Order: sequence, then C-alpha cells, then structure tokens
Amino acid sequence: MQKSQDKDFLPLSEATFFIMLALLTPQHGYGVMQMVEEVSQSSVVIGPGTLYGAFSNLEKEKLIEMVREEGRRKVYQLTPKGREVLLAQRDRLEMMIALYDKNIDPEKE
Repeated sequence: MQKSQDKDFLPLSEATFFIMLALLTPQHGYGVMQMVEEVSQSSVVIGPGTLYGAFSNLEKEKLIEMVREEGRRKVYQLTPKGREVLLAQRDRLEMMIALYDKNIDPEKE
C-alpha cells in the first residue's frame, strides 16, 4: 500500500521514471544514460544536462543518494523512499491501464 506522501511526487515524468528505474542498482551517470536508452528501447534518450539536473532534484527530495565515488564518477542508487515512490508510480500506471481496459472492453472485469 502506498503512503500518501509518496503521491506528492506523482506523476513522475517519463525521464524521471526511467532514471529511478535504472537506479534500482547503483549506477554512475553514464551508466544511467546507457541503461535508460537500453531499457526504453531507445524511446528515451537522456542527455547529461537533463540527467544531472534530475539527480540534483532527486537527491534533494531524498529519493536517491550517492553511495560512493569512483575517481571522478559518483555512484547513485534509490533510497528506500525512492523505491516507495517508484512502486507508487507503478501502482498508478496499473490503475490507469485497468481503467482503460474496463472502458474499452467492459467485459474485462
């Protein structure tokens, strides 16, 4: 069950959703950009400016955290709060799909 404060972050933008999805495992920025492009089948391509702006906002909201530095690279991952928000987004999308299916095919309940 999602917490009401998780809803404060919803809906996630498409870019933010894929960035957070990539950060389920620790990643540095370039790794996140590659993973987002791969997971989205190249439908979402994130540039460095967008990525690091998102990192800054997500870190400020305590949805991601830096876990270590590897030379000049910083490695980030989702926090428990970030995982809850990502789960809340998934639940939101599932609800939207169910509503769509119900209205397109009323027999599908």
